Amino acid sequence: MALRVLFATPEIAPWVKTGGLGDVAASFALALRDEGVDLRVLVPCYPALQKNFPDAHVVAKLKNLGGELPDSVLRAATTAAGVPLLLLDNAACYQRPGNPYLGPDDRDWADNDIRFGLLGRVAAWLGSDACTLDWRCDIVHCNDWQAGLAPAYLHYLPQRRARSVITVHNLAFQGIFEKQALARLGLPDHAWHINGVEYYGRLSFLKAGLQHADAITTVSPSYAREIQTEEGGMGLGGLLRRRADSLVGILNGIDTRFWNPASDAFIDVHYDSERIEAKAANKLALHRELGLNTRDDVPLLGVVSRLTRQKGLDLLPPIADALAKIPVQLAILGNGEPVLEQQLVKLAQCHPGMFATTIGFDERMAHRIEAGADIFLMPSRFEPCGLNQMYSLRYGTPPIVRATGGLADTVVDCNAATARDGSANGFVFKEVSSVQFLATVRRAVNAWRNPAMWQRLQRQGMTADFSWQKSVRNYADVYEELMR
Repeated sequence: MALRVLFATPEIAPWVKTGGLGDVAASFALALRDEGVDLRVLVPCYPALQKNFPDAHVVAKLKNLGGELPDSVLRAATTAAGVPLLLLDNAACYQRPGNPYLGPDDRDWADNDIRFGLLGRVAAWLGSDACTLDWRCDIVHCNDWQAGLAPAYLHYLPQRRARSVITVHNLAFQGIFEKQALARLGLPDHAWHINGVEYYGRLSFLKAGLQHADAITTVSPSYAREIQTEEGGMGLGGLLRRRADSLVGILNGIDTRFWNPASDAFIDVHYDSERIEAKAANKLALHRELGLNTRDDVPLLGVVSRLTRQKGLDLLPPIADALAKIPVQLAILGNGEPVLEQQLVKLAQCHPGMFATTIGFDERMAHRIEAGADIFLMPSRFEPCGLNQMYSLRYGTPPIVRATGGLADTVVDCNAATARDGSANGFVFKEVSSVQFLATVRRAVNAWRNPAMWQRLQRQGMTADFSWQKSVRNYADVYEELMR
């Protein structure tokens, strides 16, 4: 019989997406199903999911879940791609507009402990003898803090239980609440312990998952090493070092069907590694759409990102004038910290025709920037995996990245040695510094001015395999080891 895996996630693209987790959930689930795993994806029934799956049918009524966790309904549906969904339906918890985590004031919803404690509790129910469905999972695979209580609930359940895996997509977000949440969530008093869910006098969903999961994965090998250090561990380094034997870094893949310049529905002209010259038409189209000067003698730098300090985009404003003098053009798409948004909008106002900033997220524009830009910028302070550098490589848009996490695992710096042996696919700098960032942009621009070298660099990235196949096999190994 096929291994039965429950994938519990707070997001799934294209319906609910605030960052990379939404994309990963969608493409990982599809790849895992293709690998022969009997998979179900558990996700809260947000408005977009309710709207897009109106015929989802009730498969369970969930009552008496403990504490103040509300009675809820579980509905089943299937995506157009054939991925089975279990929609956790509770209107009071999930039928809210906008961001799934934040209210209209951009602050966390006050009841996020209940909203995502419910997600973890139902995931555990699906992996326990209490489950009334014909399908009961062998593995509960939960993602980030929002599903992080599932391993804890499984640990404290009296019934026979499934094995559990937690994947850390970003250790910075830990789901921390006051001690009173323990009773509200229906967790036993003895869970309040340093070897339980307690975290410096408060309750942390992520710490609970890391403490109680049977296996811990994160989204790149380098990030798995970084989070075991004091600096990268963000208060959890000691726990992660103690659990090092249960921790593995597996690089994320990308959906190579959706992110494919040879067939992308969002771009004007299709191209591939054998027809790289056709990419230029997408640059021209992007110039026109963003109101940039039409220049083929100046490289266009692209940014598609959350506009936050973590992403290193505060390094851009101090070097804006120097970038304009090189000269380069710049196309920015994203939203995030209000002060940084304002600074990046001002850059475009100060350099009309050369810089363009679009605040917000637009899937279509994200694809058009990947296809139309010459160079992509990802100067992150830390980056667990990163997806945009892989999209960029696939689109023949060599990235400039800082050497951290998954960026270090996927981008090979172009220097004399790597250019000679053919392994180079982008540009890497080490220090978090505007000076190093600018110097690396200058190196990239110099390489761009050498068409033969640039095409070799583009082709190296475009022909690399960033699909999910290898990663999914590594996850299957983790599952099989747990079942043994």
